[in-house]
Order: sequence, then structure tokens, then C-alpha cells
Amino acid sequence: MNEASAHNNVLADDPPPRPPVEPDPGDCCGNGCDPCIFDLYEEARQHYRDALAAWRERHPGVDPASHG
Repeated sequence: MNEASAHNNVLADDPPPRPPVEPDPGDCCGNGCDPCIFDLYEEARQHYRDALAAWRERHPGVDPASHG
């Protein structure tokens, strides 16, 4: 097995995290919900950033956009 295919096998077992889907502005009902759908989205974004940082530590020098 060459280095490239070994690298791809590792990434297949540990794919990069995917960012959350941003809600459309119309998805908010405007009633002041707690939490609002946008609050939940911000929490999901923070979780994604944390997961991506951990993934990058496991795969230094790899562009996650080219493996998602």
C-alpha cells in the first residue's frame, strides 16, 4: 500500500466534521424563543469548531475541505 492510499484509509475511518447548516432567516418565528433556532445554530457552530480543531490535530497539514 502506498502512502497516499494509507492516508486515504485513515481519513475514511476519521472523516473531518461537517459544519452545521445555517437556518434561513425565515426559520425564526420572531417570538423570542429561548433558545432560539439561531442560539442552537451558534452552539452547533462552536461544537463544529471544537471538533474541527481536534480533527486537525489528528491530521496535521490535511485540508478538511478536500476530504469531506
